[in-house]
Amino acid sequence: MKFKEKYLAGELPFEAIDKYIEDWGNSDETCTLREYLGLNAEEEDVWISDSDEALQEMLDKQKK
Repeated sequence: MKFKEKYLAGELPFEAIDKYIEDWGNSDETCTLREYLGLNAEEEDVWISDSDEALQEMLDKQKK
């Protein structure tokens, strides 16, 4: 499961995104960071343009 799926399922805190970023950076993955985290383009844009908090707020609105 990707970060987004696990976060939305309540399996990990938002701060775990840092570990996922580190793991991606240390891996041989050919996918983009956005793909690795399971984010869509809009979520990535908010994260880059605004902040971690803005992304977290956007994801929190999707929680079940």
